[in-house]
Amino acid sequence: MHRSTSPANRPATRAGTPPWRPLFRMGPNPLENSGGIQASLAGRYAMALFELARDEKQLDAVSASLATLKSALAESDELRRLTTSPLVTREEATAAAAAAAQIMALDDLTAKFLGVLAQNRRLSQIGPVIKAFGTLAARHRGEITAEVTSAHPLSDDQVVSLKAKLKSQLGSDVSIDLSIDPAILGGLIVKVGSQQTDGSIRTKLNTLANAMKG
Repeated sequence: MHRSTSPANRPATRAGTPPWRPLFRMGPNPLENSGGIQASLAGRYAMALFELARDEKQLDAVSASLATLKSALAESDELRRLTTSPLVTREEATAAAAAAAQIMALDDLTAKFLGVLAQNRRLSQIGPVIKAFGTLAARHRGEITAEVTSAHPLSDDQVVSLKAKLKSQLGSDVSIDLSIDPAILGGLIVKVGSQQTDGSIRTKLNTLANAMKG
């Protein structure tokens, strides 16, 4: 990973962090059972952020900031353009990332990490980074991550009920990674590891249509 001399990527000097330690190192993974996370670029960035957040006891703060950032990406066309457009220069991306972090009140560690991605022209990786970080954080808490897709946002009560149902089936606490896809029409698609249960209305209608053809 190329090291920039920008403020966002200088060695950290916060209390409890050795001054010679890079703020976000991309070295070997000290975590066991990391699966294939490190196989991807986004996974390695997520691992670097996770390790630092864990060591600095900032996992909750970073997780909350990443959840805020995920919601903002889903709602803002301008923010998505910033992270995906090749026409945005390094300088524009860095300045915009800093401004966005301030507006969203992201914690300091996440704000600096966003600056690193902008400096390295890797803002397009932020979505996969958020997902991989969530998996690592859940594993750290002893939870299983369930990727849940719904046609509409779920209420807090629905999320609590879903967690309880999945816990009873899996025998472990569950962290839910929610995403919205209106195309499924209704119902839920739940994926845990390599296992997926598709209870979407779209799939049920397709199944019915195929049965009627026979």
